[in-house]
Amino acid sequence: MQTKIAAIFSLFIILFCFTSFRTEPVTAIKTKQTQSTLRTIVIDAGHGGKDFGAKGAYSYEKNISLAVALKLQTTLQQAFPDVKIVMTRTTDVFDNPRVKAQKANDAHGDLFICIHCNAAPAIRHSEQTGYKTQTYYTGKGKKRKKHTRKVPTYRTWTTPNPAAGTETYIWAADRNDNKEVAMQENESLYMDSNLVKQIGDFDPSSPETKMYYTLKTQQYFQRSANLALDVENEFIKIGRTSREARQRGVGIWVLQATAMPSILVETGFISNPQDEDYLNSVTGQQQICDAITNAVQHYKTALETNSFQTIPPDSGQ
Repeated sequence: MQTKIAAIFSLFIILFCFTSFRTEPVTAIKTKQTQSTLRTIVIDAGHGGKDFGAKGAYSYEKNISLAVALKLQTTLQQAFPDVKIVMTRTTDVFDNPRVKAQKANDAHGDLFICIHCNAAPAIRHSEQTGYKTQTYYTGKGKKRKKHTRKVPTYRTWTTPNPAAGTETYIWAADRNDNKEVAMQENESLYMDSNLVKQIGDFDPSSPETKMYYTLKTQQYFQRSANLALDVENEFIKIGRTSREARQRGVGIWVLQATAMPSILVETGFISNPQDEDYLNSVTGQQQICDAITNAVQHYKTALETNSFQTIPPDSGQ
């Protein structure tokens, strides 16, 4: 029992180093758990099949996300020939988000990148054009009387929403409980065989095991936040409008159900005419992939040197 508690305590110290407020590389601890590597990246093209996603003037989100995801697969493979790249889909098919998350977990992914397009509703306008005569009645039976009155008339129209640019999401800190469940259900992804032997018969609800899952989730939150910020910085470098890295607690099941660091990249607003053209262009799609790949390179370096910066859980929107 003492050996098991010691193993948990050691993990606490190791994971604290990952999530502390130090920004320089942590080199003092050389255990297997700190020597992390990036072996498998899972790429998810959002929507697909019967799920069209957002609609632009002439294109659909499901097609853009797939095109970008396939280019990202090639770009990442060229940059990291020793890393396995796994796709949740390579054709126009639909999978439930739970299925996508399970595909990522089954692939033993070390990083999950989800590709989407954003959209904003058209702006509705209205102006008064004049008046019309309206007839109405009061009273009943013999006392019923006819009346008329002038009422204003309006014309309405819409214009495209000017919202444009990129956003990169991670799961919200208040969804960490969901992430911990994913970690617990897929513990083989991040526990080596020796560690499993040491703590394998712990009650999953015990304080010691709960502490491990909590710390590991916090570690993955920090890694995801670092990558999201880097992706947006890379977009800024190529002249894109960045709407910043953000936390999001609603509508992104795959981020909290995958037992690995995870981000969702909103590559642009398909509802914006200029963004839609960019998202459908070969040049635009490749620039997006190059920016994400550069950010992953920084992530890989930070992973190998334990040099992630600490992001406060309450930062972001």
